[in-house]
Amino acid sequence: MNAQPELAPTARTQTFLKVPFACLDVAGTAAAIAARPPGAPFGYVVTSNASHLVRLNERGDPRFAAALEAAGLHTLDGSAPHWLSRNLFGLDIPLCPGSDLTTHLFEHEIAPDDAVTIIGGSEEMKRRLVERFGLKTLHLHIPPMGFIDDPAAVEAAIRFVEEHPARYIFLVAGAPRSEYLAHMIKQRGKAVGTGLCVGSALNFLTGLVQRASPAFRRLGLEWLYRLMQSPSTHIERVFVDSLPIFRVAARAKRDPAAYGMAPPAADRHP
Repeated sequence: MNAQPELAPTARTQTFLKVPFACLDVAGTAAAIAARPPGAPFGYVVTSNASHLVRLNERGDPRFAAALEAAGLHTLDGSAPHWLSRNLFGLDIPLCPGSDLTTHLFEHEIAPDDAVTIIGGSEEMKRRLVERFGLKTLHLHIPPMGFIDDPAAVEAAIRFVEEHPARYIFLVAGAPRSEYLAHMIKQRGKAVGTGLCVGSALNFLTGLVQRASPAFRRLGLEWLYRLMQSPSTHIERVFVDSLPIFRVAARAKRDPAAYGMAPPAADRHP
């Protein structure tokens, strides 16, 4: 993957499990995104968590690999990959969860006059965002379930982004759908703005879904909170999609070059 982030060209990167993560915290990432002028060609941010890294390294999904390859900026989301990157490989990649990044953007960078487009979500989400942040231009497109496998529905989503120019485009259709869609929008080359693949971030920001308390988040247990709140929807996400990150990291520890990384600092010889 391109090691130099397109959307933050001065940012240092460190590669972890084949992804060149920008060494930017939440505020730094938000500032880099906000520094892009209105009308800049479309580029997108992927906030990769454990399930992203498992899909990239174990699932044999070339479409997802291409979407990550084309991303203009990668941030590290998730306590498990953050802990592994630091403790197994000696990397110093700041944690920058998509939910925290989204909150920071709305509270500190996005102005009422900035155009915002959302793909996914709900009318109630739109109403709450407009009411809370005084947004003057917010466009919402809600694709149907399973849209990513329906060429007509995909085309409708892409055209909506192209026909509603915005400085910020939040893609909240869930992974890997949001990443697939962001890649296709970029490939067309007609849209403008910065796309953000940020999962459930807008549900948390608007209070439609209760986020884990700061205490849970400080302990890296937000996944446990979500599992307890909604076991039916999160049990597969935690144990099937995310838990294999430890197996992936163990393999990378044995052969870091195969995962685009230098040997861990403690393993290097002078």
